[in-house]
Amino acid sequence: MSDNYELVRLANGIFSIRSGADGETFHPVLGPVAEAEALYVNQLRLRERLAESSGEFVIWDVGLGAGGNVLTAFRNLADIPATLRIVSFDRTLGALSFALARAAELQFPMGFETQIHALIGEREVSFTQGALRVQWEIWLGDFPAMLESAELKRPPPHAIFFDAFSPATNAAMWSLPLFENLFRHLDPQRPCSLATYSRSTIPRVTMLLAGFFVGAGAKEETTVAANTLDLIARPLDQRWLERARTSHSAEPLRGDIYQCAPLAPGTWEHLRRHPQFVH
Repeated sequence: MSDNYELVRLANGIFSIRSGADGETFHPVLGPVAEAEALYVNQLRLRERLAESSGEFVIWDVGLGAGGNVLTAFRNLADIPATLRIVSFDRTLGALSFALARAAELQFPMGFETQIHALIGEREVSFTQGALRVQWEIWLGDFPAMLESAELKRPPPHAIFFDAFSPATNAAMWSLPLFENLFRHLDPQRPCSLATYSRSTIPRVTMLLAGFFVGAGAKEETTVAANTLDLIARPLDQRWLERARTSHSAEPLRGDIYQCAPLAPGTWEHLRRHPQFVH
């Protein structure tokens, strides 16, 4: 399964992975570790929230890929005496298997070889990383279909790593039905935040319409969404709303076909009445 992957050296000298089947490179700018730290660990305030949590802290890792996001989180959270449960989702274990085979070049899998072997073989593994107690499982298959299935009875997340391939190549993973179903899996009594690398208008409109509050990430080119406004440091404002209204690429995707279109009148009415923009 790893034949579709190859090592690539980024401009900063860091190795990453390219998927030939999808025509995309993982973490193409900063590399796996730096991007995971900036985009997920820091933006989702995982250290503070994990330290303050009681019981297990649950992260849904949507788009496991080569495992760089999760393994970086383990390293960054290792000194916190808490229980972390990771539920990873992907279509294949190919990238993870490739990363394990090329651990020396990629670096981020090193020290976790035993756990990765167990995850690949058993689909779940439990271990300790410093003071951190970890339970890690993976669900393989079509994520949109999983969200609609009654079989997906996993604990609702406190945080979500949303790292699907781009809408242009994987439209169904960025569609309104997907985010509506994802929002329905959240516990209204459990604050949950989601981070993703996209800053595009379509995904942001889609998340808002699905029920999320949405903001710009710590860096403008990323997005943070949550089921409570308290977890959004920089909420999208009225100026963003007006730009979305006049954008030629804002209408949510509703299936597996990627297309750009301005907001339909009904979509605009729904969007402007979102609690985030009503004062």
